[in-house]
Amino acid sequence: MSANSVKKKKPEQDVSETEEIIEPTVIEEVLPTEEDKLKQEKDKYLRLLAEFDNYKKRTAKEKQALSDMVVCECINKILPVYDNLLRATQSDGDTDSLKKGVEMVIKQFSDFMDAMSIEEIATEHFNPDYHNAVMHIEDESLGENEIIDVLQKGYKRGDNVIRHSMVKVAN
Repeated sequence: MSANSVKKKKPEQDVSETEEIIEPTVIEEVLPTEEDKLKQEKDKYLRLLAEFDNYKKRTAKEKQALSDMVVCECINKILPVYDNLLRATQSDGDTDSLKKGVEMVIKQFSDFMDAMSIEEIATEHFNPDYHNAVMHIEDESLGENEIIDVLQKGYKRGDNVIRHSMVKVAN
């Protein structure tokens, strides 16, 4: 018989003959110990850490996929320019027709830059954020920080400089 059961008397037995009644055992409520609480908190922390690590890996993959997609779109837009340059090198024409072909390719490349929102950096006055002064002259007839000559054009997209202009600056 189990410890929690109560023995009943049998009907054939005398009433004075009762079996012993066993008291049920009281189960004490078990409260979590400090050690259990620490284990639970550590488990939560480890799960959160793993979740964050997975998030970082997932976003890095998404970022790389987006970057690859943008590069492919950009290359796809510039490939016609490359194709026309290849055709120009294979043609047997005079210099006038070759010059006309190169001008057409430059126009095509200019259209590509417009489609990509790339613009040439203005070169009125020297600005170190946009210009790289590689030469300097002193001339009283010119204004201060005036750009005399553009040695290499610079380009930007929005506020991001793609390439600084290389310039010759006065005073």
